Amino acid sequence: MEPFIKHFKDISYKDISKVGGKNASLGEMYNQLNPEGIRVPDGYATTSAAYWQFLEQHNLKAQLTEVLARLDTNDFHNLSEVGKQARERILSTPLPDEIRAEIEKGYTYLKSAYGQHISLAVRSSATAEDLPTASFAGQLETYLNVSGLQNLFNACHHSYASLFTDRAIKYRVDNGFEHMQVALSVGIQTMVRSDKACSGVMFTLDPDTGFENVVVISGSWGLGENVVQGAVNTDEFVVFKPMIDKARQPIISRKLGSKAKTMVYAERPGDDLQSPTDAIVNLDTPAEQQEQYVLADEEVVQLAKWGKRIEEHYQQPMDIEWAKDGNSGDLFIVQARPETVQSQHKNQAFFTEYTLQETGKVLCSGIGLSNRIVSGIARVLQTPDESNRLQAGEVLVTRKTDPDWDPILKKASAIITDQGGRTSHAAIVAREVGAVAVLGTSDATRTIQDGQEVTVSTAGGETGYVYEGKLAWNEKKTDMSKLGKPHTKAMLILGDPEQAFKYSFLPNDGVGLMRMEFIITNSIQIHPMALIHFEQVENIEAREKIEQLTHHYPNKADYFVNKLAEATAVIAAAFYPKVVIVRMSDFKSNEYANLVGGRQFEPDEANPMIGLRGASRYYHKLYQEGFELECRAMKKVREEMGLTNVKLMIPFCRTVQEGEKVIRLMADHGLKRGENGLEVYVMVEIPSNALLAEEFAAHFDGFSIGSNDLTQLTLGADRDSGLLSDIFSPFDQAVQQLIVMTLHKAKKKGTKVGLCGQAPSDYPAYAAFLVEHGIDSISFNPDAFFKGLENMLAAEQKKGRS
Repeated sequence: MEPFIKHFKDISYKDISKVGGKNASLGEMYNQLNPEGIRVPDGYATTSAAYWQFLEQHNLKAQLTEVLARLDTNDFHNLSEVGKQARERILSTPLPDEIRAEIEKGYTYLKSAYGQHISLAVRSSATAEDLPTASFAGQLETYLNVSGLQNLFNACHHSYASLFTDRAIKYRVDNGFEHMQVALSVGIQTMVRSDKACSGVMFTLDPDTGFENVVVISGSWGLGENVVQGAVNTDEFVVFKPMIDKARQPIISRKLGSKAKTMVYAERPGDDLQSPTDAIVNLDTPAEQQEQYVLADEEVVQLAKWGKRIEEHYQQPMDIEWAKDGNSGDLFIVQARPETVQSQHKNQAFFTEYTLQETGKVLCSGIGLSNRIVSGIARVLQTPDESNRLQAGEVLVTRKTDPDWDPILKKASAIITDQGGRTSHAAIVAREVGAVAVLGTSDATRTIQDGQEVTVSTAGGETGYVYEGKLAWNEKKTDMSKLGKPHTKAMLILGDPEQAFKYSFLPNDGVGLMRMEFIITNSIQIHPMALIHFEQVENIEAREKIEQLTHHYPNKADYFVNKLAEATAVIAAAFYPKVVIVRMSDFKSNEYANLVGGRQFEPDEANPMIGLRGASRYYHKLYQEGFELECRAMKKVREEMGLTNVKLMIPFCRTVQEGEKVIRLMADHGLKRGENGLEVYVMVEIPSNALLAEEFAAHFDGFSIGSNDLTQLTLGADRDSGLLSDIFSPFDQAVQQLIVMTLHKAKKKGTKVGLCGQAPSDYPAYAAFLVEHGIDSISFNPDAFFKGLENMLAAEQKKGRS
C-alpha cells in the first residue's frame, strides 16, 4: 500500500504523480540543491494515495462527479454554485483517522527536529500541477503561520477543498484535465519568518519578453502572499546572468516599489482557528520602510545565483518564490516551478510592432504587459461576483486580480488594476491568457468610468497607458524566418532601455548608436552640474525636484552615475556580446538648460546648433565636471558590471587636436583607449572630419557618419528649417563626396565606418550608394529596421550582379 505521507528527504522530481509538481520540486531541491547551499525549508507531503483514500470516505468521489456533471461548460453561468457545492461536500466529510494519524506523525517529527513551537506553511499541490504547458498558478490555496495540530488538520482539509475552487474547476476544463484524474497533495513545510523580513518571486528570464539572459527578482516586506497576489507594488531587481560570478556588480537595474502593505503573523487566538487565513494579517507598511529596498545588493546576487543554478538543474526557465528569515537573516527558496508562458514561445518567427497613430488623454498608467494595443468598453468591477457584467472583449478594471478572478479573465481584452507588479500572480495569468495588462496604476478604478471606451497601449516599453476613447493604431507583422542576412552589419539606434529586451530579438548586429540624451532626459532628468553644485541652485522649484529625485543618495552626483550606468547596462546586456556604441551626451546648450536645475549652468547662445556642444563641451570649465560623471558611469558599466561590449563615441569633434584632448581627458577618468578592450569612436558630422579622416583615424577606432549634421554643415542649411527643405537632401553631391572620402580614407587606415540615420531605410538608392562604397554597418531606428534590412539586401544583390 502506498504511504499517506512522504518526507522531503524521500521525495524527488520523479514523484509528481504521488505528491504533485510543487511538492516534487521541493523534495528535489531539498535533496539535490540544499547540499550546495541553496536553502530549502524542511517538510513533508501527503500523497495522492491519501487523497484517493479521503474520496473513498462516504463515497465522496461519486458525489463530486455528480455535482460537477451539472456544470454548464458553455457559459459557466452556474460555476459558482457547482464549486460551492463541491467544496461543501469535501469540508463536511471528516478526514479519515488513518490520514490524520500520518499527518500527526510528520508534525511530531518536525517539532522534534525544529522545536515545539514551530509554525508551518501548508501548500496545495495538484498531481497535474506545474507541467511545462500548465501553471496552475494561484489555482489552489496556501495557508501560512499554521500552528498547532488541530489548525494543521484544518488547513489540510481546506487544501483538499481548494481543488474545487471556481477557478481551479474552470482551469481544468479549459486545459482538458479530467476532474477525477487530478489528485491533491498537501505540502507541510517549516515556515521562514519572512513576516519579520521580506519575501518575493524570481524569474530566470524576463517574464514580459522571454529574454533569457537575466534573473528578475521582485520583493516586498513581510510574507510573500502580498507579492504573489499582486496586493503590493514591489521592489524589482534585474541581474545579468552571464556576469554572475564574473563581474563585481551583475545587477543592471533596481526599481523601488511602494510596498504599501506588510503581511505578518496575527496574534494567536487559539489552537483551533475558524479559518486558516485567520493566522495572518495585512498591516500598513511604515513610510520609512516603503523608502527602503527590501534586499541588499549581495542578497540580490545570492538569489540570482540560486535562480541560475535551479534553472540549470531543471534545464528550463523557472518561476521561483523566495523568503528571508528575519530571525537568522538567511535566505530560503520556498517554491520553484517551470515558467509556462514565455518559455513556450521560444523561436517564434514573427515580430509584431504596434504603433499608436494618434494620442489622447491619459487616464492612468502602470506596469505594462504584452507589448500590444487594444481598445474596448471599460468594465469597472469590485468583486468576481460581478463577473456576469463583463462581456467578451471588454476591458476589466478592478483593484487587483487575485486568483478568484481567473475564470473570467479570458473574456477580457485587457486587464487594468490599481495594485500589482509584473511578477505577481495577476501578471502571470494575464500573460497566460494572452491579455494586455496595465498593473499597479494606483488609481484606475477612480479615473476610468464604467462603460467608458478606452484604448490600452503597452507597446511603448515597460509602462502601459490607458487612453480615453478609441484611438487608431498600426500593427506590422514581419516573418523573420524569411529575412536574409546582409554582409553589411545591420545595427540599431536605441535610447530607451525599456525597449531593449524586445528589440534584441530582431536579426541585428548590435547597437550602432545608443543615445545617452534619452536616458538623461527620461531616467535622470537633472542637469549634472546641478547635482555636483546643488548648493548653488537658486530656483526653489528645481531644488525641490532635485531633492525629491535624489533623496536616496547622500551624494547627489552618485544619482547621475548610477542611473546612467544602469540604463546603459540594460541596453548593453540586451545585446551582449554584440557591440553597443554609446555616444557621450550631445545636447545643445539650450537643451541642457531644459534639464532640472540646468538654466543657470548653461550659456545663452545665439546659435546652439554650432555652439558649445559635443567634444568642445567635455573639456570646457562649464561642463568638465559633468563629463566626468558620464565617464564614471561608463567605467562602472564596463568594469564593475563587466559589459565590455560597450564602446564609446565622441560627437561633434571639430578638430584633431580637440579629439586628442578628449581622449586624454577620458583616460584621466579611467577610460583609457585600448585598455580592457575599450574602443572609442568619433562621429563624422562636420566636413573637417571627412577632410582629415586619416588624421582622426590615428586617435579613434571607428567612425560613425551623422548624415543630418554633415548635410547641414556642408550646405549651410538649417536642418530644422522648412523653408530650406528642398535644398536639404541626403543625395547632395557635395555631401556624398564627403562620405565617399571618409570611407576611402578610413579603409586605407583599417578603420571601421558606419552610418546612423533614416535615409538608408527611406531610400533604396541611398542604401545602394553606401553598400557600393563599402560601408561596414548601417544603423536604423527600430521602426525602420526591416525596411532598412530589405534595402541593404537588395543593394548587396545588385552589387554582386554588377
